[in-house]
Amino acid sequence: MQTTLEILTHSLLSDVRHGFFTRKGGASSGLFAGLNCGRRSTDQRDMVELNRARVATAMGVKPSCLATVKQVHSPDVVTLDLDDDIAATRDICADGIVTARDDVALAVLTADCQPILLADPDMGVIGACHAGWRGALGGVIEATVQAMQALGAQSIRAVIGPSISQSAYEVGEDFMDNFLAEDPDFDRFFSGGPNGKPMFDLPSFGLMRLREAGVEAEWSRHCTYSDPAKFFSYRRATHEGQVDYGRLISAIAR
Repeated sequence: MQTTLEILTHSLLSDVRHGFFTRKGGASSGLFAGLNCGRRSTDQRDMVELNRARVATAMGVKPSCLATVKQVHSPDVVTLDLDDDIAATRDICADGIVTARDDVALAVLTADCQPILLADPDMGVIGACHAGWRGALGGVIEATVQAMQALGAQSIRAVIGPSISQSAYEVGEDFMDNFLAEDPDFDRFFSGGPNGKPMFDLPSFGLMRLREAGVEAEWSRHCTYSDPAKFFSYRRATHEGQVDYGRLISAIAR
């Protein structure tokens, strides 16, 4: 059983502990082989908890201090204050989490959606958000930035981790209409695909949202769909007729 974790980092966040964890080094097997950290998957619960414990150890915190939320593709963000119960946050429906605490690691789960890790190292404020197309369009990125600013953040940096790339993200006309209804200029995030359907550039859309919010931001340029050895992918699993899929985890700590 492989136990060595593979953790992707980015120089933009070099002043804080952070990592975009690949699927390598986990205890799960079968469809979930590797580091599946999704409690809402049908994987064995004890394997998921063991995987999450390995992530916590790699981040330098206790397993009980790995803070996540119940992700629902919303624009909602949780602020984890000093006296808040870390375990209770897992049942809060939200897609962003921020804190100025130094005893926790914030984490989000993804399987094609954007995991975004954010930090203002000078002010000791960190954040993480899960931004699929619905959350990104709905404002979860801006809400996460605003919640960090409410804690004193001033100069925020962010990295978008492994996400589905435009070359793998074929969508329908109705999908594109959701974006054009908000701003016709969003057509620049779509291109024609080989099957005559639009192809959506989710990471570029996320970068635009971050930069317009005043955040220095980059994408790691890893595509979840096209690298099955490293990443879980909801869309790839669907195309292959799989009944479920693993969830990647991305985490940040002060």
